[in-house]
Amino acid sequence: MAMTDTEFHHLADEMFQAIENAIESAIDDQDADVDIDASGNVLQLEFEDSSKIVINKQEPLHQIWVATRFGGYHFGYEGERWIDDRNGHEFMPFIIDSIDKQSGIKLDL
Repeated sequence: MAMTDTEFHHLADEMFQAIENAIESAIDDQDADVDIDASGNVLQLEFEDSSKIVINKQEPLHQIWVATRFGGYHFGYEGERWIDDRNGHEFMPFIIDSIDKQSGIKLDL
């Protein structure tokens, strides 16, 4: 059964909130400096070195797209998980690793 737009936004918003909460916790615990800009369908993280990770919802495709300094990635929802359609990586471990590689911040998600 195909996912509805409402289901897509609910799942994506839960994930965005989990990332924001983990980053805010890391900022407190690790004295990290991250600017979080959540507006509309985009969650943008800017780190101390001015590099960014941009996570955005692609509603027509029901995908989450991620741009890091290492490349762009497209995640679709499959069997209760967000999976990259090109390399099979799962979203949360991927985003935890990407934030660590890009900023040295270790998230607990």
